[in-house]
Amino acid sequence: MFGPTAASATPARSAPWGGYDELWVPSSMGNIKVQVQWAARGGNAALYLLDGLRAQNDRNAWSFETNALDQYRNDNITLVMPVGGESSFYTDWYAPSNFNAQPITYRWETFLTRELPDFLAGYGVSPTNNAIIGLSMGGSAALNLAGHHRDQFKFAGSLSGYINISGPGMREAIRVAMFDAGRYNVDSMWGPPWSSGWLRNDPFVNAESLRGLSMYISSSNGIPGPYDHPSAPIDYFHTATGMGLEALSWVHARAFEIRLKSLGIPATYSFPPAGIHSWPYWSAELWMARGQILDTMNAW
Repeated sequence: MFGPTAASATPARSAPWGGYDELWVPSSMGNIKVQVQWAARGGNAALYLLDGLRAQNDRNAWSFETNALDQYRNDNITLVMPVGGESSFYTDWYAPSNFNAQPITYRWETFLTRELPDFLAGYGVSPTNNAIIGLSMGGSAALNLAGHHRDQFKFAGSLSGYINISGPGMREAIRVAMFDAGRYNVDSMWGPPWSSGWLRNDPFVNAESLRGLSMYISSSNGIPGPYDHPSAPIDYFHTATGMGLEALSWVHARAFEIRLKSLGIPATYSFPPAGIHSWPYWSAELWMARGQILDTMNAW
């Protein structure tokens, strides 16, 4: 393992092939921590792993809630795990959230599609040979970012993502969820519900922009599965919450499947017969998507 690497204007690759680094990358939001596992044999492809609504400021949850690092340790692709972005939807916000006195304006789309790839290019990572996958909030963001930046991304994956945000009640549900996760004002993100920003960030509405992109869409149905073993009362609460969230994402994934098929746009779909909105299932789906990702990126 390698410790944090300080950001610099012209980074020089310091990690050996297959090593691990924690980079501090300059951005309009300040320096952003990015966890990186370098390609095993010096390849230039990258897989961006996006977090969920309650993303932490110290670590990307893919690095400790799953075995993603082990899954891709011997593959010729760099794992890129940006840290932070709670309730951000990895998008460029209109203004700082005024409910929680947010000191900056989120500019995650700018970071992930301009500042970060430019920085990683100094380490030999191509800014145009990227894949992106995320869970829940990160799932919708992965499809949005890939659709708006086709020159950067060749693959996009949504795991239990909310990918039909113009659906009935979704804008209100997102408002409540973001207030619960950090007291964020959703109007600071894309404006009021009638704003065009909501439509720009709806993968269902912008499905045509995904034509020709390799895609992996997954969700279970919310029925508890093999990774669910509640024992304490709080476990049952979390299981029940995860059941509802996953059932909703399943409705979105099925609607998105119909939408893509109506447009003649192919994608890979995974609908396990049981599973809730939790990390063990997303770790398993990342492994299921691995072959498609490595084929698309020529990164075996």
